[in-house]
Amino acid sequence: MPTSPQSLLASFQRHASHVRGVAAPVLVVAILSLMVLPIPTWMLDTFFTINIAMALMVMMVAAYMVRPLDFSAFPAVLLLTTLMRLSLNVATTRVVLMEGHTGASAAGAVIEAFGHFLIGGNFAVGLIVFLVLVVINFIVITKGAERIAEVSARFTLDAMPGKQMAVDADLNAGLIDDKEAKRRRAEVAEEAEFFGSMDGASKFVRGDAIAAILILVINIVGGFAIGMLQHGLSAGQAADTYILLAVGDALVAQIPGLLISVAAAMVVSRVGKDKDIGKQIVAQMFDSPRALGIVAGILALLGLVPNMPHVVFLGVASVLGYLAWRMANKPKEGTLVAGPPPAPADNEASWDDLQPVDLLGLELGYRLITLVDKTRQGDLLNRIKGVRRKFAQEVGFLPPAVHVRDNLELKPSAYRILLRGVVVGEGEAYPGMYLAINPGGISTPLIGTATTDPAFGLPAHWIDERQKEAAQLAGFTVVDSETVMATHLSHLMQVQAARLLSRTETQQLVEHVTRLAPKLIEEVVPKMVPLATFQKVLQLLLEESVHIRDIRSIVESLAEHAGSVSDPLELARRVRIALAPAIVQQIYGPTRELNVIAIEPALERLLVQALGSAAGPSLDPSVAELLTKNAADVAMRQEELGVPACLLVPDQIRNAISRLVRRVAPRLQVLGHSEIPETHSIRIGPILRGAN
Repeated sequence: MPTSPQSLLASFQRHASHVRGVAAPVLVVAILSLMVLPIPTWMLDTFFTINIAMALMVMMVAAYMVRPLDFSAFPAVLLLTTLMRLSLNVATTRVVLMEGHTGASAAGAVIEAFGHFLIGGNFAVGLIVFLVLVVINFIVITKGAERIAEVSARFTLDAMPGKQMAVDADLNAGLIDDKEAKRRRAEVAEEAEFFGSMDGASKFVRGDAIAAILILVINIVGGFAIGMLQHGLSAGQAADTYILLAVGDALVAQIPGLLISVAAAMVVSRVGKDKDIGKQIVAQMFDSPRALGIVAGILALLGLVPNMPHVVFLGVASVLGYLAWRMANKPKEGTLVAGPPPAPADNEASWDDLQPVDLLGLELGYRLITLVDKTRQGDLLNRIKGVRRKFAQEVGFLPPAVHVRDNLELKPSAYRILLRGVVVGEGEAYPGMYLAINPGGISTPLIGTATTDPAFGLPAHWIDERQKEAAQLAGFTVVDSETVMATHLSHLMQVQAARLLSRTETQQLVEHVTRLAPKLIEEVVPKMVPLATFQKVLQLLLEESVHIRDIRSIVESLAEHAGSVSDPLELARRVRIALAPAIVQQIYGPTRELNVIAIEPALERLLVQALGSAAGPSLDPSVAELLTKNAADVAMRQEELGVPACLLVPDQIRNAISRLVRRVAPRLQVLGHSEIPETHSIRIGPILRGAN
């Protein structure tokens, strides 16, 4: 039965795949066999030609690659080519020492050609040329490439956590999906592995250059001894034969070695990932007509100096001057030309250059990068995800993603939290250490650095792990660095909840409620209450730490009052009355007796008259200052006693009093009389008085 072309092609591809799978081991075995098996001269010529071709191919690939990872196999290629050259050196050493007395063709046509064509049969010239090549390769190219590889490896490894942090931050922000994040992480890891391998592989090139010198010396000394002692050659005959063969062999190996060294230097010295080296050089060196014109002028002046080679200097000056003139007179961007308009330049400003300000951001000093590096057991990103989840469950809406990035302008152990580009909190954390927080009343001394808890301002100490157990036994609250930062972030998100509820989050909340109760939300938002008003009502509630989890009650209350009221402030007041049981429970818990702070009757009448007037609030500044001071003092005493700080005032002045005392006593809650549920009773505690 005849075989179809498709089956033949498939069979060939399967066999080719198997061949590629065993190519590397077979190649290594073949190279190593050169060291131990006698090789005929025609096979040596073949391997020398393959060695030169391989070196040229490696250099061409290195020249045309765009990214270092485009030639990620280079460290392995460097090992194999170095091993091949050394194996050929061993094979030719054997042939030279055994057959060198027969003449210059004993080691093959390639070595003979290099010995006669490149150095004219003069072994002294050959030695000098070889030493010059070794100096260029070993001291200049190899030394520089080795240093660049070492620095690149160190910087790449240091930057790896920051790059992975940026990938995780983009993933948390929703800018990329899991597949793209996985690809970027793999690329970052592969880049670090590549430069780490290049740092070690550069030692192959250095060792190759040293081995070439030693092999040359061995061949010369061994050739003299064998030629004069075994074959009865004179010193001159031995020099003409063995030194010529040794130098030819050294040059045959050194030229491919020089090409490989240049390729290694090109790989590690690459900067940029958009063009190959040739395009970069042309674009950056020969794209300035001013530079070309100045160089042409200087060469022209040198060409006019007496006894100078006028033709060469003036010829090169003419070529450069012509290139400068052509570049200076080519059409500029925006010039009217025939045909279709030119495409805009790549560096033209566009709206894509305008990056929006992150709604919520976390900037880290470089020592804190380990906290977000999963390879180093960093857990901060998971803690941030947990903070967002807990916030959504408690407050009632999903906050924006936290964009985490490093900031070299910060102190190494410092961090700061930004809201809409503005710093709202900052602190310091020390990976590997613990923060022992004094909840109050603990006088046990600790060995550590005194500080304050960044979230709540409590006295604390940074201690090491050895002090952890003793601090816990003494009553301190001991937390690690990730918990310190996550708690600080969580606290600020609670405080700034109103500012976190942007139009985007409001729209997402509406869409979420629509899926749960479509008829309810469609009738109210935006038909009865515009989205902007709905957002403002929610923000007013959040400003006073009222959670909006019970979104159905909020929407139902808006539906009840939106027909007669349009002011967001008044709508928020009526929503608070509907949410009164939840507000009271949020402040006091399940207790039914509420210990409240009251205002003395005379001061209360004064406040109602001043703040509840239809003409607008007109409270005397001295009274306002005294009221806020007394309120802050009473609230602090209540918190020290472990009792919620809650001020009970008449309904008509609740909003005004709340705004008045919020700045000096942010944790002081203000309730109106109508916000006390019928199921609860009140007990008057401290009294705010109008005079001391």
